[in-house]
Amino acid sequence: MHSTQKVFSSLLKSGLCAVLAFGAFVQSQAADAAKADATGTWSWTTPGRNGGPERKTTLKLKADGAKLTGEVIAMRREEEVKTEISKGEVKGNEISFSVTREFGGNSFSQKYTGKITGDSIKGKISFERNGESQDRDWEAKREAAKK
Repeated sequence: MHSTQKVFSSLLKSGLCAVLAFGAFVQSQAADAAKADATGTWSWTTPGRNGGPERKTTLKLKADGAKLTGEVIAMRREEEVKTEISKGEVKGNEISFSVTREFGGNSFSQKYTGKITGDSIKGKISFERNGESQDRDWEAKREAAKK
């Protein structure tokens, strides 16, 4: 009987240690997600039209609590075009914002969503084209701060 109590006690202690370790791991992961910093300069490239050269897009963001501000900078016909973001939000390691551009008198809006992991953002760009909703993947890398 005494031996059974020792085994049970040992199993109970081991189980408790495992639960505590798992809790610490989950808390650490949640803290890392909450610490994700959107502030900085991010960039990515997209294939050029009709086989042309790749086009670089730069995203400059500033997070202030849950508020996200910034601009998207893209090249159009060798001219740098800056567009302010709107409706920017940060929730833990997730971001979202919208960009509205004007082309030939028409307004074109895109909604960006993404998840920050370290120095990269992966997400979706949602937009409407020819009356249909479409999504496209995007992945940006944080650029090193200039000294």
